Amino acid sequence: MAKEITSNVEALEGEAEKILAEAKTRASEILLEAKEEAKKILSSQLPLNEIKTECDKIVSKARAEADKKIKDSEKKAAEISINADKKVKKITELVVNIVRGRS
Repeated sequence: MAKEITSNVEALEGEAEKILAEAKTRASEILLEAKEEAKKILSSQLPLNEIKTECDKIVSKARAEADKKIKDSEKKAAEISINADKKVKKITELVVNIVRGRS
């Protein structure tokens, strides 16, 4: 009976060693394939011209939007200034009329 157990354990160890060897071989193959793929990716040319063109479009669009917002802000500031001047003039006239005794 001890001989059978020893035999079974040895058979299991042999099977485990075989599976381990196959796993190591497959792992090596996978690593080799990954290295080759990485080399291909690193050596390939990126479409830099397309990226540069897209970048330029984005910058141009952003500048146009910024210019429009600046013009709108300047227009609003001018309107506020004009309205303020009108209000100051009305208040000044009202104060002068009050001082003169006219309402």
